[in-house]
Amino acid sequence: MHLPGVPSDELPQVLATGVTDVRKIFLSMSAREPSGRDAEYLEWHSLDHRVEQYRVAGLRHSIRLISTPECRAARAVSEPRFDAVDHVMTYFFTENAALEQFNALSAALGGERRPFRLPSVFAGYLNLVGKVAARRAIAGADVVPWRPSLGVYLIVEEGTQSPAAFADVDGVAGVWWHAGGEPPIAGLATNAGIQVAYCFLDDDPVKVAALLRPVLRQRWTSGQSVPLLAAPFYTLVPFEWERFLP
Repeated sequence: MHLPGVPSDELPQVLATGVTDVRKIFLSMSAREPSGRDAEYLEWHSLDHRVEQYRVAGLRHSIRLISTPECRAARAVSEPRFDAVDHVMTYFFTENAALEQFNALSAALGGERRPFRLPSVFAGYLNLVGKVAARRAIAGADVVPWRPSLGVYLIVEEGTQSPAAFADVDGVAGVWWHAGGEPPIAGLATNAGIQVAYCFLDDDPVKVAALLRPVLRQRWTSGQSVPLLAAPFYTLVPFEWERFLP
């Protein structure tokens, strides 16, 4: 779809009205539920746990992603550390968000309200490093995560090479990327050296994965980035909890 008009990032009068104050994300990556109760978990998390998080000061946005067997087959890289990932949950926070409250609320929503947990693969905070929007998206880089998407192509790497060029690939509306480091609250391990890029997609994730594969292959030949996971995911559709499950 080709929208009319000048992209927001080229209109100073639009940019002057405000920019995003998101500075951190909390990324949680999980495997499938061993007994096949993924849909039950997604229903609970979407209708109870996830929405309750908006009580926390500084939470701006959240996205839940799911991998299908077709998504798995389309992965460009899947190192053993991340190979089990099929669920991805991301929360977007301001710099001064009440992260202690975020942890406290998660604990308070446990007990009878939490049926079970998905097997955790990776969890941690990362800092926003850069953002870019495709010109054809019209909407600016500051608001791309809020633009409706069919999914995300997620790239986890060691290194700091900019992934901005991915916004030139058909189906990619924009890219945000984030760097690990020392955790902002106690009790979490460092994830320094890790960079995570979100390519927000307005075309089918499996289709876009094929277009990204040669771009990624060329990127990694330089040795500036070491790929750990490069995979397409679908965005969860509310009330269609089984839609992207095997």
